[in-house]
Amino acid sequence: MKLKLDLHDIYNRGQDIDRALRAVIDEAVAKRITLVEIIPGKGSGQLKKRVLRFLDQKEIRALYHRIEKDAQNWGRLFIHFRFK
Repeated sequence: MKLKLDLHDIYNRGQDIDRALRAVIDEAVAKRITLVEIIPGKGSGQLKKRVLRFLDQKEIRALYHRIEKDAQNWGRLFIHFRFK
């Protein structure tokens, strides 16, 4: 199973972006979902950088296994989770 978060609608509302990212990560952990797709879009790249900075926070980083940048579509990220 996979979760998907499209940030196009809230690209310019910083706190909403953080809340949406935290909510999708919390949901993935709670439901033991192994893949989350985040779509910051292509644009100038600032939103993608913000998402990557959010994901790099120590307490967030501890929740997931790895991040994969889509080679075919650079406006998309995959967060992989590993559960024991």
